[in-house]
Amino acid sequence: MRASRQSLKSKLSPLFPKFGFNRKPNTPTCMSNARVFAYTFASIYPHYITKVEKKGRTKEELDEVLMWLTGYNKKTLQKQIDQKTNLEDFFAQAPEINPNASKITGLICGYRVEEIEDKLMQKIRYMDKLVDELAKGKAMEKILRR
Repeated sequence: MRASRQSLKSKLSPLFPKFGFNRKPNTPTCMSNARVFAYTFASIYPHYITKVEKKGRTKEELDEVLMWLTGYNKKTLQKQIDQKTNLEDFFAQAPEINPNASKITGLICGYRVEEIEDKLMQKIRYMDKLVDELAKGKAMEKILRR
């Protein structure tokens, strides 16, 4: 079975490079960074809520994690959602990225977050990683690197 899966990947990869069969870590994928940066925070926030609530966590815990990372408070975080701020501006306008954010390590979307060279993409992946940790039931003290 494994051999047939490998041969299928080798046949499909030239035809469908967007599936990432030939992707190596830290190489560009079909989705450009500019496209990701243009996503609005308001468009991904409901998905984050759904993800954590499905796993028994709360919106308040999600907000705590996001506020820890970005320095926003409840009011300013809601303002970013209401204004439909894109991710580039969301992080540019963040009061202060938590200095302990550099302690966030591990894989997200096949990339090691600590090795991502583009600083904005790294912050976005930090956010993804924190949401994943929350959804997986990790203790808040560990998520917030206390």
